[in-house]
Parts: sequence; structure tokens; C-alpha cells
Amino acid sequence: MEAIAPISNARAGGYRTAGWQQQIRVDYVVNKVMQTHRGHQEDQVKQAIHDQLRAVGVVPNGRQIAQYAAAISALPQLPPNNS
Repeated sequence: MEAIAPISNARAGGYRTAGWQQQIRVDYVVNKVMQTHRGHQEDQVKQAIHDQLRAVGVVPNGRQIAQYAAAISALPQLPPNNS
């Protein structure tokens, strides 16, 4: 009878930090809002980020939302896509 190999906590394929899925969701929402709300008022951008983060199951961080909203509202609006 052969010995059983020891069990290790190491994961095949690398190691991910806690909360990586949440950050992926935040990045997705911010990119989505950046496409639709750039150049709008900061309050509108904050609300859009807040609502969409809630929709994907992320509890919004007010300070982080404010930073993203300030950056997005400072961007110029995209020209309409007529293709």
C-alpha cells in the first residue's frame, strides 16, 4: 500500500488575494459608466456608479466612488457612434 500524498493549501495556477472578484466587478462597472457618463455632472456619475455596483452585488465605497466620479466627469464626452 502506497503512502498518501500530503495535502497542501497551495493552489494550482497561482494565488489570488481576497476580494479580487469584487475588484473585477468594480473595474467593469467603472469602465461601463466611463463609456456612458463621461463629461456629465459628478453627482450623476456617482449615482450611476453606485446603482450599478449595487446591481452586481458590490457594497460601494463612498470615497472610491467620489474619486472615480471626479475623474469620469472631467473627461470629454465621446462623439456619437453613427456606424
